[in-house]
Amino acid sequence: MASAGSFGRLSLLLALSLCSALASTVPGEAPRRFWIEGDAFWKDGARFQIVGGDVHYFRIVPEYWKDRLLRAKALGLNTIQTYVPWNLHEPEPQSWEFKGFADIESYLRLAQELEMLVMLRVGPYICGEWDLGGFPPWLLTIEPALKLRSSDSTYLFLVERWWRVLLPKVAPLLYENGGPIIMVQIENEFGSFGDDKNYLHYLVQLARRYLGNDIVLYTTDGGTTNTLKNGAILQDDVFAAVDFSTGDDPWPIFRLQKKYNLPGKSAPLSAEFYTGWLTHWGESIATTTASSTAKALKSILCRNGSAVLYMAHGGTNFGFYNGANTGQTEFEYKADLTSYDYDAPIKEHGDVHNPKYKALRRVIHECTGTPLHPLPADIERASYGLVKLQKVASFFDIFDKICDPLKVAVSEQPLSMELTGQVGTYPNVWVSTVCVGIPRKRSLQHPINSKGT
Repeated sequence: MASAGSFGRLSLLLALSLCSALASTVPGEAPRRFWIEGDAFWKDGARFQIVGGDVHYFRIVPEYWKDRLLRAKALGLNTIQTYVPWNLHEPEPQSWEFKGFADIESYLRLAQELEMLVMLRVGPYICGEWDLGGFPPWLLTIEPALKLRSSDSTYLFLVERWWRVLLPKVAPLLYENGGPIIMVQIENEFGSFGDDKNYLHYLVQLARRYLGNDIVLYTTDGGTTNTLKNGAILQDDVFAAVDFSTGDDPWPIFRLQKKYNLPGKSAPLSAEFYTGWLTHWGESIATTTASSTAKALKSILCRNGSAVLYMAHGGTNFGFYNGANTGQTEFEYKADLTSYDYDAPIKEHGDVHNPKYKALRRVIHECTGTPLHPLPADIERASYGLVKLQKVASFFDIFDKICDPLKVAVSEQPLSMELTGQVGTYPNVWVSTVCVGIPRKRSLQHPINSKGT
């Protein structure tokens, strides 16, 4: 039994601790926190409605990052969503790129500077009409062949090696750590691809290892029973968001969403509200009407649902980073355009003086009460006129000047681009190791490689 003096000292210590805690809290302000409760989002003690939009840093030249984010803010958005393409940041094994276009930390800090929150989609697979869904092409050169997006031990080793670099850069920028990131997405629409729950559980454990247990992790899947069943990670308390065709009645889908979230953890969120659509080579430019898009958004926001515009600003697939889709069969190859305008409200060149931007802006203001900020001025454009090309030399005349003869390979069979070291190129991330090709084979040695080398 403790003595009376011990109780007195204990009371004093508790009182001092309480005073210290109160002194460290600004009067009238709740602790910095973002969470889901009562089927709603909460931020710093108050209910919060996500009105977001995808604006991908890697589809905009860094000089225009701030301009595009300001246009998104003037639209009425409070949150930005962006993918993180693995192939941009690790173009060659363990060759890391985080400068220029790839300076994700500067982009996230800029969003915070402009008082915008961030939903970060770290993959490792992102889709996004991006080359190989964001996977580095050198993954395809490893033998035995990897089984991507699966519990393949070699693949998981490489994912962990990548996230071991990426996630520590992200952790200081989480909302609870003073940054803008309120949610982090695991994989992307995995329910449309497979049902390997062990793979998804592994990704959750890996994310928690570096990001902690307080950050809201989420998945995004189509709003159907099959896709949610395969893609949701209910057991790990990962929030399951949905996407669906613009114009579909969202509320039956949001009710279905609740079945794949823990009780009270199903805030209605369309994580990809489609403002337009992508275009493949040979197709007419895809467009959607401003009125139908605005009507569909209103049906979500005016009933206190949340939505992320995909895209708020599409931008450009620079270099050879444009992806491709399949058609009716997997053998039907449909390459995406270099332009990723997406018929989004903020056009590829930054224009906001268009019917779709104005219609969505009105709906956001009507449903959320967000003040209408003045529309940013359009960026001045110049006409360069007719550009005349003049032949200077034949490719075969300069072949020996642009190729290292020691790195040219001869093969009896055509080689894939991946085997010749050719990958997507960026203005300041140029990776091209050979001109004709070296049929290289990579092998890995690591503790969890059960395949050998």
